Amino acid sequence: MKPSALGRVYESGEAIVRQGEVGDCMYVIQEGQLEVVERGGDTEVRVGVLSEGDFFGEMSLFEREVRSATVRALGQVRVLTVDRKTLMRRVHEDPSLAFNLLRTMCQRIRRLNHELQQTCARLDRTEGGALSKATEERA
Repeated sequence: MKPSALGRVYESGEAIVRQGEVGDCMYVIQEGQLEVVERGGDTEVRVGVLSEGDFFGEMSLFEREVRSATVRALGQVRVLTVDRKTLMRRVHEDPSLAFNLLRTMCQRIRRLNHELQQTCARLDRTEGGALSKATEERA
């Protein structure tokens, strides 16, 4: 990794954000890869891998909620931290940045929607249609 480049270097296994912490900034991966893991009780499940050019943590710029997952380095990685003030200044300078941010967020929502539909369909098949019947009864 270039020593003079912007951003912070994280070593393999080092957490950039932790599930349950309140965030106030987003991150952009400049070099390397990160894994996204969610903890449920005593188990951790990898829900994704992010690479150079990807960003994460953007929701904390819009609402002060806890982080929904832990993100940690897979090998050495360089990550740029972006706070709300910096993002707003950059969007003012280049409005296409906001469009690209929103497009990526929409793609993530669409992917999660698809995964939820697939999960519901699997549950419905394994429970012999009980899920559909229960949903119809509530409607």
